[in-house]
Amino acid sequence: MMNILLMVSYDGTNYHGWQRQNGQITVQECLENALSQLYKEEIIVRGSSRTDTGVHCKGQGALYKTDRNIPVDRLPYAVNAFLPDDIVINGAYEVDDDFHPQYSVIDKTYEYKILNAEFRDPMLINYTEFIRYKLDVDKMKAACPYFCGEHDFKAFCASGSDAKTTVRTVYELNVEKKGDIISIRIRGNGFLYNMVRIIAGTLAYVGLGKIQPEDVPHIISGLDRAKAGKTLSPNGLTLLEVNYEKINR
Repeated sequence: MMNILLMVSYDGTNYHGWQRQNGQITVQECLENALSQLYKEEIIVRGSSRTDTGVHCKGQGALYKTDRNIPVDRLPYAVNAFLPDDIVINGAYEVDDDFHPQYSVIDKTYEYKILNAEFRDPMLINYTEFIRYKLDVDKMKAACPYFCGEHDFKAFCASGSDAKTTVRTVYELNVEKKGDIISIRIRGNGFLYNMVRIIAGTLAYVGLGKIQPEDVPHIISGLDRAKAGKTLSPNGLTLLEVNYEKINR
């Protein structure tokens, strides 16, 4: 029995997130259907992250088992033939039996994009959060170091989370502006439900002057969701990379 890890990219606009749901089209369902057609048997995959409706991805891991021996280096080409154009397999690896799509993760990197302009751009509506009022990027940058390190991020977790602990470690958080696009990139050992979108919303509040950079440590230690910024829309969010141990790239 082979244990196969696929690296999946997708535009999340047309999907109700990653995880299979009754009556809704999801990325997991499309991938399982494609693999089942390829192998001519039912294939079930387990993902590294459960992205929400509208969230995009450039590096989601998906694990499955099979006893059908298709060369691993040919798998991306074979699977892509059965997938819609907005889902693409861009890597495949045979991994050890003890490999886990979530517990074998070293870190994850997300990016959130904000269009900070006078008018909306219809070409970017599915890939950015639109904020008309000018954001102070220098203040947003000044707030970033306060998020880094190991903290209890309960104030940045949406209700409905089933996480056993709200403690996470953020390794890097950066803000950059190019033209009218503000990019927020964050790397950590894991993220709570809507954590990245809430951090992005908090940084937006900093940019608007509603929160000061030096307020961030008090918001973190206060563990009160109401003190942080709003949850920004899912369409501005992209899972850029999931970094795994025990795979040879």
